[in-house]
Amino acid sequence: MKFIVSSTQLLKQLQHIAGVINANTVLPILEDFLFEIDKGKLSVVATDLETVMRIQLDVEAKEAGKVCIPAKILMDSLKNIPDQPLSFNIDKNFAIEITSDNGKYKVMGENPDNFPKEPAADDTTNFTMTASALVTAINKTLFAVSNDDLRPAMTGVFFELNKDYIQFVATDAHRLVRYKRTDVSCPKNDSFIVPKKPLNLLKSALPLNEDEITVSYNSNHLFVKHGTTQMSCRLIDARFPDYKVVIPADNPYKMVVGKSEFQSALRRVSIFSNKSTNQVALQINGSELQLAAQDVDFSFEGNERMKCQYDGEDITIAFNARFLIEMLNAADSDDVRMELSTPTKAGLIKPTEKDENEELLMLVMPLMLNQ
Repeated sequence: MKFIVSSTQLLKQLQHIAGVINANTVLPILEDFLFEIDKGKLSVVATDLETVMRIQLDVEAKEAGKVCIPAKILMDSLKNIPDQPLSFNIDKNFAIEITSDNGKYKVMGENPDNFPKEPAADDTTNFTMTASALVTAINKTLFAVSNDDLRPAMTGVFFELNKDYIQFVATDAHRLVRYKRTDVSCPKNDSFIVPKKPLNLLKSALPLNEDEITVSYNSNHLFVKHGTTQMSCRLIDARFPDYKVVIPADNPYKMVVGKSEFQSALRRVSIFSNKSTNQVALQINGSELQLAAQDVDFSFEGNERMKCQYDGEDITIAFNARFLIEMLNAADSDDVRMELSTPTKAGLIKPTEKDENEELLMLVMPLMLNQ
């Protein structure tokens, strides 16, 4: 089997799917890409048994065939070969010879029959959305996903489908993000939980544009298709917590503050906070917001004050500064609104402006003051 392909084109496509491969896998074949040639098209597949990604590109080839090629050595060599056609020659023992303009490289491939099979897309329900809508949803929710494997339902993003909208929810029990798109219509009311890793891979592989992507799912798997790139992943088999009960219906005190100024102040003041809690206390009086942090063990202390618009009684409430900084990143407006009630109840953060098709709500639990 022989084919000719552009070195930079191949590298660019492989970079989309190389992240699937784990460094220390149980099965050595999972460290390989599966190359499949058929009718002048090359498909390359990478898998870790949970997630599968496939790309396709045009090549010069007269015959069909398959081979598994070790991913690391192939990627390392492609990164160092300038843009030129590469000729791949594979013999019946799966030995691979790669010929460039002025070089020849040999690597031992593996039998493609041992490569794991992809999950079949049977009994799927499909809907479409734009690539940018999905990438934005992932960017706005993924940071709030839990890393606690003892609570598997929280280690992914909850997709909540409706005929009029789609919602993406993530929580780690300390904070919660709900992102809603009303420009996506799903065939029926449904829900499932998608793990963190495939969402991270999609975020890198999909363009931030209006390209249409097809999203399909069945009881076990999610399938996403964009042009010549496809991904499938196993869904998390668990019940997502009833997040609606924790969202306060009415937080009466409202503060509007400049997003970037608030974020910068939090970054500066949190340097002086206790490293295990990152606690920063917010004291709001009238139109002034004071930020204070201290680490009693080291006698560190940081204080700043800034202007804000506030409607409510004077309040002092403490939060994990790292959580606030990450949540502010997800808000796209110049100003953000914080809605508060008492120092022990959850605070809400919302952007002050938003696109007509989207709605973002973030919730963060306060920390105990005077720890």
